[in-house]
Amino acid sequence: MKTTPRSPLRDIVARNMRRLRAERGWSQEYLAHECGLNRTYLSAVERSEQNISIDNLYRVAQGFGVESWRLLKAE
Repeated sequence: MKTTPRSPLRDIVARNMRRLRAERGWSQEYLAHECGLNRTYLSAVERSEQNISIDNLYRVAQGFGVESWRLLKAE
């Protein structure tokens, strides 16, 4: 897998995904099902190892039932 240098925004998205998933008590597999994305891809995004496209960011936000900006906001 090709890796891209990690940015602070990638870490914010990863942290927000983990937080939202934990708040709901969801597994990565359940989140993947809700988003229509691969579990291993989401796992890599949560570990800041994989970039996420705008389209997939939208799909994750839809899976959580939140607006996309909530995944990008530092908390």
